[in-house]
Amino acid sequence: MRLFNGQEMFALDDLGRLFDLTSREDTLAGGLTISTKTQTITLTPGQTLVSAAGRVVSLPAPPVKEGRSWFLPIDFVPRALAPALGTRLDLRRPSRLIVVGDLRVPRVTARIEPQGALARVTLDVLPATPHSVSQDGARVLVRFEADALDAALPASPVADLVQAVRVADPPVVVAIDLGPRFASYRASDAPGDRGAGRIVIDVIAQTTEAPQPPPAQPPVPLPPAEPPLLEATPTSGLRTFVIDAGHGGDEHGARGAQGTLEKDVTLGVARRLKAAIESRLGGRVILTRDSDQTVGLDERAAVANNNKADVFISLHANASVRASAAGAEVFYLSLADYGAQAQRVAQGESEPLPVFGGGTRDIELILWEMAQARHIEASATFARLIEAELRERVPMSPRAIQQAPFRVLVGANMPAVLVEMGFITNPEQEKQLASDGFQASIVQALVDSLVRFRDSHGLQSPPPAPPASGARR
Repeated sequence: MRLFNGQEMFALDDLGRLFDLTSREDTLAGGLTISTKTQTITLTPGQTLVSAAGRVVSLPAPPVKEGRSWFLPIDFVPRALAPALGTRLDLRRPSRLIVVGDLRVPRVTARIEPQGALARVTLDVLPATPHSVSQDGARVLVRFEADALDAALPASPVADLVQAVRVADPPVVVAIDLGPRFASYRASDAPGDRGAGRIVIDVIAQTTEAPQPPPAQPPVPLPPAEPPLLEATPTSGLRTFVIDAGHGGDEHGARGAQGTLEKDVTLGVARRLKAAIESRLGGRVILTRDSDQTVGLDERAAVANNNKADVFISLHANASVRASAAGAEVFYLSLADYGAQAQRVAQGESEPLPVFGGGTRDIELILWEMAQARHIEASATFARLIEAELRERVPMSPRAIQQAPFRVLVGANMPAVLVEMGFITNPEQEKQLASDGFQASIVQALVDSLVRFRDSHGLQSPPPAPPASGARR
């Protein structure tokens, strides 16, 4: 695998050995012909159009010749080679894996989260695949009914409970190597999005604490005038936070010159931010994606709406044709494209509708496209607080705070902002965005801005209204 002008490319020699291809170069015309057993593929230097099995297909970049070797964009495999071979080729970009035919190779993405007296190992599996979980000595084994695994496993163990998560032998087993404080484990399954499955394994630590004796007598009940507390919720006014890691899956987002992908940066910061909010503010933190998966723009706002979030933060990395462009930017929604109706919604106007039995009643009907309109002022306040906290820690763009009609913000029925953390197309900022220190600074700024938003604004927006019939969710 090589990188040419920001494009990942396969060496033709490697593909030839793998798929039994023959190639012939036309030295006069400068073209290249690749032959399978039954079909031919014709390529021209400097051209992105390719003739494959009698069809013309487009590649993201032209082939490159370096010395006597040819290099082809990785999309050549599914777009041109698969039709010529007459078989299915599934290209897994993150793992640089090519799955041929109907082999069962699920994607398994794992993470480890310390949670007090246990360590939680979560395996996201796409597609959901039958499996079994068992203990074998100092290991917990997850065995999949598959031909192989496309696994992305964490490198940061919780040493006293989980020493490693790895693919074992045979390579359809994920092994969790247990640490010296291991006492027991529990496993559970949950459905995921778009056909994915989730396996949650809690590795529980030994405890040296003596069990508490039962009380000598039953507790005295509370007086009727003071009913028992049914739900302990944070008193901050911010109870549910939704963090959106931009892009993911097949949507890589922007790419830096050294190959850093926006989708990886945003997911790393989102996970850090989740842990920091839970530690400092408490409450419930939800990620719109917690693995490398594709999530639609409207789906991201729907996650926030369905969980009655108090704030929504969408994380991104910027890009520019100018390599010198740099600095973080904070956006909130512009109503300019939504006309007078958005202004009426922003002012909290309602419509009289007939009700059963006669008469009318004022009902708030919030269409999907208007949901953010009623929170514009709160979103603007939140954006200004984020900009001020970021400015103390990271470089800022000359246009550090802006309004724009971002689709991901349109349907959010709570204060919502989009944060461009820096320009990944700037070589220096690409290194910063991938570094632990810079990501930690971004997270600290966002947490401090949430504290200030809680204290100064109080989240006075009205509660979410039910959508009108036919409104989009």
